[in-house]
Amino acid sequence: METNKPIVEIRELCYSAGGQDILHDINLSINEGDFISIIGPNGGGKTTLLKIILGLLKPGRGSITINNSRPRTHNTPIGYVPQHVNHNLSFPATALDVVLMGHYDPRRRFYMGNKAERRKGAQAIMERLGIGAFANRKIVALSGGQRQRVLIARALISRPELLVLDEPTASIDTKGQTEFYEMLKELNKDLTILMVSHDLMVIASYVKSIICLNRTMHYHQAFATSGEVLDAFHSCTVEEICPVEVVAQGKLDTKTGEVSG
Repeated sequence: METNKPIVEIRELCYSAGGQDILHDINLSINEGDFISIIGPNGGGKTTLLKIILGLLKPGRGSITINNSRPRTHNTPIGYVPQHVNHNLSFPATALDVVLMGHYDPRRRFYMGNKAERRKGAQAIMERLGIGAFANRKIVALSGGQRQRVLIARALISRPELLVLDEPTASIDTKGQTEFYEMLKELNKDLTILMVSHDLMVIASYVKSIICLNRTMHYHQAFATSGEVLDAFHSCTVEEICPVEVVAQGKLDTKTGEVSG
């Protein structure tokens, strides 16, 4: 799926909380078929930006539209997998039960569609994500990576145009992370993905674009990365200079840490 149709358009967006400027002058277009990863330091505004896109927070200045409508008023289905999900592991829910919860529409206060059709659709999505065999297994019995796939299946059940993920590999081991990103790459053939991640060295092999966010934003097409890029990113404290861009253009002296003109 490669198109230039914009799903999300953000212009000159700013957001503050408690007198602190969290996001400043953000401009971004998310088009159909994009696979974008947002990277940045803790407190840099990554989750805040996702919540604004989801309509959970309102910007202080600037504009955001979802398919030309404002958040909370649009009819565009968006699948969301949050950073922290508080599993009540004592609750006797199966993986299939959790996936079916994605059919619930709080605006209408009921579950959408025929029950048999819902279960059939949920099973099909679980099969696609490689967790079909776990449908009747209790959620407590699943590994962290398997639970994360269940949550993505729950997000996909509403057939979203945009899938939003906040640190989706936080509870997955290294081997599982690679498999997870391969799965996302396959899903990207049919839907648009926006993801927050710290795995810079890994995501460069899968995503199409990278956003560096630390109050202000730098946008890049994806490129080959290295440990030097990761080190530069996490060591940089100058908001006006994007460390990924510096390394990509060969401007960083990795011995002295100085940036050349």
